[in-house]
Amino acid sequence: MNSVAVVGAGTMGNGIAHVFALHGFTTVVVDINPKQLEQAQRTVTKNLDRQLAKELISEEEKKAALKNLATSTSLSEGVSSADLVIEAATENLDIKKEIFQAIDQACKPETILATNTSSISITKLAAETKRPTQVIGMHFMNPVPVMKLVEIINGYATSPAVTSLIQQTAEQLQKIPLVVNDYPGFVSNRILMPMINEAIYTLYEGVAGVHEIDQIMQLGMAHPMGPLKLADFIGLDVCLSIMRVLHEGFGNPKYAPCPLLVNMVAAQNLGIKSKEGFYDYQEGPKSQKISSQFGGKG
Repeated sequence: MNSVAVVGAGTMGNGIAHVFALHGFTTVVVDINPKQLEQAQRTVTKNLDRQLAKELISEEEKKAALKNLATSTSLSEGVSSADLVIEAATENLDIKKEIFQAIDQACKPETILATNTSSISITKLAAETKRPTQVIGMHFMNPVPVMKLVEIINGYATSPAVTSLIQQTAEQLQKIPLVVNDYPGFVSNRILMPMINEAIYTLYEGVAGVHEIDQIMQLGMAHPMGPLKLADFIGLDVCLSIMRVLHEGFGNPKYAPCPLLVNMVAAQNLGIKSKEGFYDYQEGPKSQKISSQFGGKG
């Protein structure tokens, strides 16, 4: 496997493209928005410079990575010669279905189709193609250049040979692949998102404030980041989307999203991306200032 196409030039897409290009893969980032592609290139360059400054890579490796990286606004052209296509578009089932239908038609017959989805069924996406045995999940963690885990998700029909090849590919990226099966939330978000949702319920019910909830989990449970801060980092809209997938997929009321989470998304207080969530990020993404909605201290 030598050639990779990444569909979607957002945070996850440019991070995935970064690690593939850095490890010698010919990499094309595909997005219909040329400005998004320009921003992706700037972000990859900035992140490579950060790795260079920390002496994690050499100047030659940086130059080679940038040489390996190309962009395209045409989905059919961008994926046509790829050995592996990784979809990293927004977490919306209908959008992902359309993308999988299109890339299935545009790709070589032997191309493997992967999705970076954090919760949507691999089996449902595979059913939109004529190659369900060649469809798999590759759930990278944010920030992709830093985080070691790749959650590999087998769909109902994914062939063992494809799973093995994707594991080997993740290892080539110096990642640690762990294989799971296709059920709502997989493993990572089936465990993480109910914890975040419960933290939001704890705030909603007045048990404790933002600072206290996050500090208890950091100082008492050795979490590197409190659950409310983490929710802001992920995006509250993404958290809500995943909770709804869990709630619908299992039909269990324990997965019902907290009304406070629903209201915050409706108000477009989405966390870092909107500069306000449980914390106020007007002064930057590293801010520890609590949102005025929840006391405004920090």
